[in-house]
Amino acid sequence: MPCNPMNNFFPDLENTERADVVYFCSPNNPTGAAATKDQLTELVEWCIKNGSILVFDAAYAPFIQNKDVPKSIFEIPRAKECSIEVNSFSKYAGFTGVRLGWTIVPKDLKFEDGSPVRDDFNRVMSTSFNGASNIVQSGGLACLDKEGMKEIETLIEYYLGNSKILRERLSKMGFDVHGGTDAPYVFIGLNGTSSWNMF
Repeated sequence: MPCNPMNNFFPDLENTERADVVYFCSPNNPTGAAATKDQLTELVEWCIKNGSILVFDAAYAPFIQNKDVPKSIFEIPRAKECSIEVNSFSKYAGFTGVRLGWTIVPKDLKFEDGSPVRDDFNRVMSTSFNGASNIVQSGGLACLDKEGMKEIETLIEYYLGNSKILRERLSKMGFDVHGGTDAPYVFIGLNGTSSWNMF
């Protein structure tokens, strides 16, 4: 599913082959693109029509500032019928090496035979994963209390401030710049230059 500046970093679903599983990350790393409610509605409807499971990666959701950009796929009608959402504290709170996250598998998500996807997901997870350590879980809970959320908001504001500086300066220099508004990533058109020379 090509997603590039030519299609505003959103796939051309009319010309996309059916797939059992579709992975979509919004806001996206490395482009900084964030799909709108209309775009995600189109994606959910396409997945329902094709019997595809959408794995929606919302790891950068706390960076979203635009009210028209959903922070969860479950803000979209009928998404519970086709979607799994994954998220993590990696971007929220700098837990990159700690590896604490979560997955939401709705009860409405079913295989073609009517059996719940979450039953299979639970079986796989409970036989291959012992869970995060107590200290890591305590750290995650601390992130979610009032003081933790305040720190996270400060961190996000700092990263988005850096993105804004990069975006504005590179735009003034004449580069084709994307992202940096709803994600900490700024994607720069290389104008035919190698990435090393651009760096």
